[in-house]
Amino acid sequence: MMTKIKFKKTGAKLSEKCGVFGVYCSNENVAEFIFYGLQALQHRGQESAGIAVSDGEDILVFKDLGLVSQVFSEQNLAPLVGSIGIGHTRYSTTGRNIWKNSQPIYRMFKDEVFAIAHNGNLTNTEELRKEQMKRGVRFETTTDTEVIASLIESSERDNMEDAIKEAIGKIKGSYSLLILSKDKLFAIRDPHGFRPLVLGDREGEHIIASETCALDIIDAQFIREVDPGEIIIIDKNGLRSQMMLPVDRVSMCVFELIYFSRPDSYLYNKNIFEIRHKMGQELARECPVEADMVISVPDSGTPAAIGYSAGSKIPYGEGLIKNRYIGRTFILPTQEIREIGVKLKLNPLRDVIKGKRLVVVDDSIVRGNTSKKVVKMLYLAGAKEIHMRISSPPLLHPCYYGIDMATKKDFLANHRTLEDIRKYLNVDSLKYLSIDSLVRAIGEPKDKFCFACFNGDYPVPIPENLQLDKYFMENPDYENEVKVSSNAK
Repeated sequence: MMTKIKFKKTGAKLSEKCGVFGVYCSNENVAEFIFYGLQALQHRGQESAGIAVSDGEDILVFKDLGLVSQVFSEQNLAPLVGSIGIGHTRYSTTGRNIWKNSQPIYRMFKDEVFAIAHNGNLTNTEELRKEQMKRGVRFETTTDTEVIASLIESSERDNMEDAIKEAIGKIKGSYSLLILSKDKLFAIRDPHGFRPLVLGDREGEHIIASETCALDIIDAQFIREVDPGEIIIIDKNGLRSQMMLPVDRVSMCVFELIYFSRPDSYLYNKNIFEIRHKMGQELARECPVEADMVISVPDSGTPAAIGYSAGSKIPYGEGLIKNRYIGRTFILPTQEIREIGVKLKLNPLRDVIKGKRLVVVDDSIVRGNTSKKVVKMLYLAGAKEIHMRISSPPLLHPCYYGIDMATKKDFLANHRTLEDIRKYLNVDSLKYLSIDSLVRAIGEPKDKFCFACFNGDYPVPIPENLQLDKYFMENPDYENEVKVSSNAK
């Protein structure tokens, strides 16, 4: 769906937990750069993709449901002519997977159009939404990015830059934002730095991306990470930066290092593959076992499995072959699709694993469905013993900052002992990496990261309504009981 925006009031579209990519360049082929950048960030979202470009006067947006390669073609990229642009690939953490919720979305500030792309999750969405609705604002989507856009659109500030800063001062939670005006590119990272955002350069052209792997694909040079609380403004005069928000506690999501970021990306100037390799080494030191072979649950468990092999001196081998045309089951929308995906995605190498004592390394266990099916596959293929090793601590608490961890009941480890989980998975032994060993593997101070999904320590206070939302998801009958009892006379 192609929409050409003139300077008039218009509707909005939208989304969350995703990948963003922005370019300010000297030629009009910006859409091609963004397309390739989004391809590199596809692991961050598989539900929808979109690109918005500006030619200095108008903004053109194209977006649709599906993978980047399904959404874009030569035909629909050709009209996206401009030298400034932003792109987005979406995985929904708030809002349904419908076209209206895809990004970038566009809005108007006074007589100037803008588009916005967001990676993250706000914690005060409902409060802000209600305030905006009292002012007469109508919302067309179910996502919190539209709330940010509405704050900018309804601002009484004199210019868009001040309106953006005013809006950012009101929102709470996790956000890495790209905002496109007709002649500027804005990049903003929340003061806790929950989600990654990096700055790159390609022969004088400025690039902003969720991860460094997206810079590599267009031969851009990594310059630095966007600092927590920083806003970067890029226009015809170049790049300028301002620390816009006070930084009380930097809290990057540790799950970015464990699972979400691509292994060839860099965070804190450290390669993600090497960090995960060290997680495996720490796991071998902390949780040894006698075995014949170390294998991974590919692909996310592979770096840690190789590290476990190096640390334990047990040979590493490929025991499971992955169908690389099947998406990551953790981020597919429904449990039914996840279960089908497990069967399609992995197949055991029977001759390799038959009769062997296996150490099976994975990055995490969420619901346990994938792990249970993998274990069953390996036993049916002839494995003698299976020792499961997990390169992260047990997941116990829901995430409110942009990861699909809906309720406590989703977590296999919640209210279960290690022995309970071992029996459920039907493995000979099970061990998780401790938080202290995880911190050693990362090689950065513990207070730089958010470990809330492991220990319940939330850097940004979680409003009661959000906690109740998760509780109602876990206990669907509870809300009705509350309503009945409160209405009783």
